[in-house]
Amino acid sequence: MTADSSAGDTPASHVVVSYPADLSEWGRDTIDGSPFRSYLTKAHDTASEGDVWEEFVGVGCCGDTLDVPLRVESVEGGERLTDDTTFEFTVREACDIQGGWKVQSADGPTV
Repeated sequence: MTADSSAGDTPASHVVVSYPADLSEWGRDTIDGSPFRSYLTKAHDTASEGDVWEEFVGVGCCGDTLDVPLRVESVEGGERLTDDTTFEFTVREACDIQGGWKVQSADGPTV
């Protein structure tokens, strides 16, 4: 078997990633932007179904969300993420994300 034929070396063509239903609009807009999609290919070398990535998606000007658990739902092609890998985002059940303006205050969540 050559290195190019192993699952970890074969590029992923398309990855479906879910985020929790209680992610704010700000968070959804951030995730859906091309900079965040590009970031994912730099932050993660590979993607496998079931992987969970805890990602900071920004807090906006007044606070919005903490780290968001993104879950890889499916991967087409191999596992290796490249600049050519496309991402599709879908919504899954809520997971009680603690966000809002308090993220940046002393009263913010401590979880």
